[in-house]
Amino acid sequence: MSRVTVSIEDDLMEAFDAFLDTRGYTNRSEGFRDLIREKLQNTKLDEDTGGVGIAVLNYVYDHEERMLASRLMSVQHEHHDLTVSTVHFHIDHDTCLESVTLRGKLSDIRKFADQVLAQPGVRHGQLYSVPGELRVETHRHGDDDHGHAHRHEHLKITT
Repeated sequence: MSRVTVSIEDDLMEAFDAFLDTRGYTNRSEGFRDLIREKLQNTKLDEDTGGVGIAVLNYVYDHEERMLASRLMSVQHEHHDLTVSTVHFHIDHDTCLESVTLRGKLSDIRKFADQVLAQPGVRHGQLYSVPGELRVETHRHGDDDHGHAHRHEHLKITT
């Protein structure tokens, strides 16, 4: 087993200790191991599916951070094909929360989320993704010769 040393702000460590207490952990090491396992498992799920899905990216950021809003908007525009909707919420004078609903290749969604969450000034963030299967269907309207075909893309959630 390897030993590592990690520097953590006092308030974050206090919050982590409180989290461990409420979950019944008897030591910090097992708590850290479980968090690392969870993160690795979620990343592996995204990579293993190699397919498509839907996701919600929630993140909290300091809108006073120099040029952050502009950088976040640029990242969203670079990935406009993934974005279904964005909701912006003002928490207080300096802090905002955004929730972005995404649809597409899970690997592309993960790249988008990583770009957003790595921005200086983004304080908290979480990506929740659900793998699915994209199907394309064509159908006609009406029984007459004037019917027309539509192409529909449906995302079927896998269980």
